[in-house]
Amino acid sequence: RIPSITLRASRSVIVVPGYGMAQAHAQLETVQLGEILARMGKQVRFAVHPVAGRMPGHMHVLLAEAGVDPDTLLDITEINSDFSSTDVALIVGACDVVNPAAITQPGTPISGMPILNAHEARHAVVCNLDRRPGYSGVENSLYAEPATIFLEGDAKVTLRRLFETLQPPASAV
Repeated sequence: RIPSITLRASRSVIVVPGYGMAQAHAQLETVQLGEILARMGKQVRFAVHPVAGRMPGHMHVLLAEAGVDPDTLLDITEINSDFSSTDVALIVGACDVVNPAAITQPGTPISGMPILNAHEARHAVVCNLDRRPGYSGVENSLYAEPATIFLEGDAKVTLRRLFETLQPPASAV
């Protein structure tokens, strides 16, 4: 499956930033991709988990620095129920905070932890450096779901490739 086709066909996208986005310094690209999708007529919102990043509020700060529209920036309690009616969860550098194992696998370090319900979206597009477990050490079952498109690599590079596939071609003069 091609992520640009999935994103083009979507009506709603929830972007989930994580620590990997911060490590890649890809907050500007994350916000820019959201803006591109919004210009295409998509409803775009950003879902922030309270423990994503190095400290509470880390994702809010990074996205604010990148110029995110604050009205599109929502916390877990404000947006979690919306994933089930969302076409695409676009995950940028997040692992544990979207890992369904927290609710399906008892006895893990993340068991019982509230997660962003990205697995309930019709599709997930994951932009992560690799498929390795996050800080918790728990494999992320979302990566293996049939509705997940995994884009492995540096988030900044991956997002820029997505820009190119979503931008209309320059018209010949």
